[in-house]
Amino acid sequence: MKFTFLGTGTSQGVPVITCKCEVCQSSDKRNNRTRTSLLIQSDTTTVVIDTGPDFRTQMLRENVQDLDAVLFTHGHKDHVAGLDDIRPFNYLLEKTIQVYAENSVQEILKREFSYAFVGHDYPGAPQIQLHTIDETPFLIGDIPFIPIRAIHKTLPVLGFRIHDFTYITDANFIADNELEKIKGSKIVVLNALRKEPHYSHFSLPEALKIADEIQAEKAYFTHISHHLGLHEQEENELPKNRYLAYDGLCINL
Repeated sequence: MKFTFLGTGTSQGVPVITCKCEVCQSSDKRNNRTRTSLLIQSDTTTVVIDTGPDFRTQMLRENVQDLDAVLFTHGHKDHVAGLDDIRPFNYLLEKTIQVYAENSVQEILKREFSYAFVGHDYPGAPQIQLHTIDETPFLIGDIPFIPIRAIHKTLPVLGFRIHDFTYITDANFIADNELEKIKGSKIVVLNALRKEPHYSHFSLPEALKIADEIQAEKAYFTHISHHLGLHEQEENELPKNRYLAYDGLCINL
C-alpha cells in the first residue's frame, strides 16, 4: 500500500506573491505546502482523501493515471473545492468516480456542484456516484477504512485508519474511545497548524502529545500553516520518529 501526501498545507499557508514570510519565499520545495490531501494506492484501487483547490495541480505533479474514488473528511471549501477536476478521469478512463461522504458533506457537494447532480445528463459535468458513510467500517475496492470521529471546533469530521496507517486532519479534539481505534497504528498522521494554540486545529505540541499517548511508532504532521516555520528547522527540533509531512512525500506500508 502506498500513501502519497498530495498536499500538507492550509489556505493560510499557501505561498502567494503578497506574502513575504521566509516560508512562502523559501526555495525548499518542502515549504511549498498546497491544500491538504492524501493519495492511497493499492494493487487494484486508487483513492484520494479530500479534493482541495489545488487538486488538479497535485494530481498532475504526481502523474496520477487512475482514480477510483474520492473520500471526504468534511465539507469545508479547502477540502472539496477541486471535485470538479475529476472530469478528465471520467473522460479518459470512461468511468464514474465513486464519492464517499457523510450526509452533511453530500449536501454541501450538491449545493457547490449542483450541475453534477441534476436529473438529466449535463454535458461535461463530473460523473459521480455518491455513497453515504458514517462511523461504520467500509471497503473501497480492496482498501479497508475504519472511520475515526473527531471534532473541528464544533464540526464533526472523520479521519480514517487504513490497516496500520491512520490519517486525521482538521481536528482539535478526539475522544478517548476514538483514540482506542488508532492505537496500534504503525504510522499516525495528525494536523498541526502551528506551535501556538488554535481554536479549531491541533497545535504542534498538542499533536505530539496525542502521538505519544497512543504510542505511535511514527507520526507525521500535516495541515501546516506558514506560521509553523521552515520545514528543515522545525523537523530538526522534533523528537525521534516524529516528522513534518511535505507535498509529494510517499510512504509504503
